[in-house]
Amino acid sequence: MDLVIFLPLIIIMGLFMFFASRRQKKAMQATIDLHESLQIGDRIHTTSGLEGTITGITDDSVDLEIAPGVVTTWMKLAVRDKIEPETDEDEDFEDFDDEESTATEITESPNKKD
Repeated sequence: MDLVIFLPLIIIMGLFMFFASRRQKKAMQATIDLHESLQIGDRIHTTSGLEGTITGITDDSVDLEIAPGVVTTWMKLAVRDKIEPETDEDEDFEDFDDEESTATEITESPNKKD
């Protein structure tokens, strides 16, 4: 009787552990792929929110230019993601938003009585 209760619990726990480890492996592989794809000239975000341009790369660290002439050295593990360059489509979408927000005008209703 006890085996009937514990066997499904053990199976559920095993499945949970399997899927949790799979998710962790995928996240770890994505981080490794990001660090291997870094190149000089790439714009990146660090885990602390700093933006910079890569000026040098070693096995464990990257040199980031955070302002003109200011270069700092960071561990590769501090790189969170790359900043992708804006495309023409992104700029067109921003222009559309600006035009739409200024194009409408509010007027008084002709049925309003004073």
